[in-house]
Amino acid sequence: MLAKRIIPCLDVLNGQTVKGVNFINIREAGDPVELGAVYAQQGADELVYLDITASVEKRGTFAELVKKVARTLNIPFTVGGGIRNAEDVARLLDAGADKISINTAAVNNPELIGILANRFGSQCVVVAIDTKFSEKGDIVYIHGGRTPTKRITRVWAREVAERGAGEILLTSMDHDGTKNGFALDITRELAEGLPIPVIASGGAGTKDHFIDVFKKGKADAALAASVFHFGEIPIPELKQYLKQNDIEVRL
Repeated sequence: MLAKRIIPCLDVLNGQTVKGVNFINIREAGDPVELGAVYAQQGADELVYLDITASVEKRGTFAELVKKVARTLNIPFTVGGGIRNAEDVARLLDAGADKISINTAAVNNPELIGILANRFGSQCVVVAIDTKFSEKGDIVYIHGGRTPTKRITRVWAREVAERGAGEILLTSMDHDGTKNGFALDITRELAEGLPIPVIASGGAGTKDHFIDVFKKGKADAALAASVFHFGEIPIPELKQYLKQNDIEVRL
């Protein structure tokens, strides 16, 4: 059985790690390079760095920061935000990123998923899906959660997998930053119905929430931010707790 992964997420704004609630009410959480190094030392399996305003501000992702992170880390890390084409991806991978994450560009140009998978390999193409519940069901949002689309989350997720993505990073905007637990139903539906791993994001507040997302949500990995950034759940303590509850993790 594959080990479940614990992935801290570092949202970066103006060179600082930040965290909000429901994608708003942002507060600073520290230097992204230093924080990343601490998480690697604590036993994080991977990291995700997101330039959270790059797509809405129509600018490229932060290659210089990626170089600094790559020099510091000894674990894989994913970079996202503002990626528009294969050249952007090549620049980030050359800077040291292991994977890239696309959301807005994938929705606007779904063929990009296959282009990137063919050129760089599916294993480094993560498609982020920001989802929010509405009267029509779970809807995909783009531009850092600012713009609703007409895409249904489960349908889009299936298309993403078919087009060659290696993983899906599923963030529930309704749960994001609330610390009330992950969105278990939609996570389980995607994890059980798709041939690629699903990373669950949004809502972590307690160690039991991680148990729920792995056992009930069937997620392959769990991503969180504020509970790690502000020292509420130390990663070594979390991993020991998961192990005690029969969840396979790397210690």
